Amino acid sequence: MNYDESIEFLYNSLPVFQHIGPGAYKPGLETSHALASLFGNPERDYPCIHIAGTNGKGSTAHTIAAVLMCAGYKTGLYTSPHIYDFRERIRVDGEKIPCKDVVDFVERWMTVRGHHPELSPSFFELTSTLAFEYFKRCKVDVAVIETGLGGRLDSTNIITPALSVITNISMDHTALLGNTLEQIAYEKAGIIKHGVPVVIGERSPETDGVFITKASEEESPISFASQVVGKVSDNGNIYPDTPFGIVRGELQGEYQFKNAATVFEVIKNLRQLGFEITDSAVREGMSRVVELTHLFGRWSKIGESPLTIADTGHNCGGWNYLTDQVLQTPGDRKAIVMGFVADKDLSVILSHIAESLASVELFFCTPSVPRGLKASELALGAAAYGLHGEVVDDVNVALAIARERVGEQGFVLVAGSNFLIADLKEMF
Repeated sequence: MNYDESIEFLYNSLPVFQHIGPGAYKPGLETSHALASLFGNPERDYPCIHIAGTNGKGSTAHTIAAVLMCAGYKTGLYTSPHIYDFRERIRVDGEKIPCKDVVDFVERWMTVRGHHPELSPSFFELTSTLAFEYFKRCKVDVAVIETGLGGRLDSTNIITPALSVITNISMDHTALLGNTLEQIAYEKAGIIKHGVPVVIGERSPETDGVFITKASEEESPISFASQVVGKVSDNGNIYPDTPFGIVRGELQGEYQFKNAATVFEVIKNLRQLGFEITDSAVREGMSRVVELTHLFGRWSKIGESPLTIADTGHNCGGWNYLTDQVLQTPGDRKAIVMGFVADKDLSVILSHIAESLASVELFFCTPSVPRGLKASELALGAAAYGLHGEVVDDVNVALAIARERVGEQGFVLVAGSNFLIADLKEMF
């Protein structure tokens, strides 16, 4: 078996969320526990930092990993989804898992499953096991583990971490996690383990009580991130007053202020747990996140003249920040190239755009995955909010038109599904 055949097996022989959506979601941890046991419970061999949340968990995970690397720790990083290459999900010290290690794991699983026909793991269950075992084989000092969806019943929730982190709560995946903030918070709070400290990134009257109650039940110390004042500059966000001195965060966009606050609180907790992280390691890690961990799609600049930004804002929480960011970004004319998956509730996103960005030119595209919402259907939904734009299925064609339309002094945002951003691959 070669790498392409291994990836084809993972995608086509197992239920994959990115292909079929909620139908691939398997609540419950029985299969994950069974898989881990078959491979020697590798997740028990190193300390972990477990991260859940509706928005910001990817940026937070990558930034924490970068800081730990600068502090001298060999660091595993497990995130999802990927944008271009499956191996983006599993990294050690920023380097993607080698193709040969993916092939080796899949071949061993194909042998093992013949003796365990009762196991029928999903794509994410098997991928999580692959990540846990790879980190063990690499002898990492610590691993940063991002949940896939929710928390309580997420495949990653078989770990007992050194620290739990919940970035924030907003409405997303309501069919699976609940249709109120309290219900969603309850699912995310499921990662809080007995006696394990937990950091909450953002406070909310609807969710604070859920987290405080769960932490009390588990006898887990709980702390909430403090507000961090920052300034957006051309080469990253500047945080002039932090416990670690003046910090330049490489990640841009005002919404990163809240992620930075979460990271700072996490570092304080890690120090209390015995991790040796100097102020200089914090400053260096924050300033080199993209370089060290190869994070992409968080207000990432992909072009100039006109300024062109790509962002994987795919839910209402993300667009709360994106609309403000678009308003504050200079530009004679502005355009948004957007596309989403079909099972996403777009009502809040479209209403945000209608209220704040009615003068921005819109281009509706279709992400090239089976779950992609047709551009024509997106345009029809937008029209119900008084929004009109051009239907251009291919995001690359739409982007070329938008850039020409706004001119060199304009601004273009490409935003929405991860899969829409992935379609920009040929640009890089």
